[in-house]
Amino acid sequence: MGGAIVSKLGARIKEEVLEVLPPTIFFFVAFHILALYRALMLRQYGIELSSMAGATLAALLVGKVVLLADLLPFVNRFPEKPLIYNVVWKTGIYVVAAFAVHYLEHLVPLWWQAGDLAIANRRLLGEVVWPHFWAIQLWLLVLLFVYCAFRELVRVIGPREVKKMFFGPVGGRPATPPRADARRALASPERS
Repeated sequence: MGGAIVSKLGARIKEEVLEVLPPTIFFFVAFHILALYRALMLRQYGIELSSMAGATLAALLVGKVVLLADLLPFVNRFPEKPLIYNVVWKTGIYVVAAFAVHYLEHLVPLWWQAGDLAIANRRLLGEVVWPHFWAIQLWLLVLLFVYCAFRELVRVIGPREVKKMFFGPVGGRPATPPRADARRALASPERS
């Protein structure tokens, strides 16, 4: 009985890791590119900035936010409509969820220090560098939109087909271009 519980727990952990891996990898790469960009831009002013650890933590955080937001019952509201509906809908949900988690991430330590939520909230709002905050939110919006668009394409096309499109068929056999398949299907006598 103990072995079955451990086996189920191991399977559940593996499933969770596999679910959080794609968004985490996507945002890991994207946030590190942004961190490098920011460091290069600030270098001209003599400011050395190393925020690779911050970019990694942010990627892990956004990956977990996506996983948690996917548990909401209304997240996949438009599965039969054109993809843009679900892309925009999910982007909005993920942006709101990421904003809430990001805000709480900064609020909770201040709350512990101050001992009062209202004081901590005022202090946080006073300490925020608003141009930096909005720049990050805009980048996050764009990145989440791109992520949602790719994710919806994978959902509709299928992971196996997307892998074939990007990396070629398994076994090294060249794939027949989709247009050639369509032309053959249209020309086949079975169609008439």
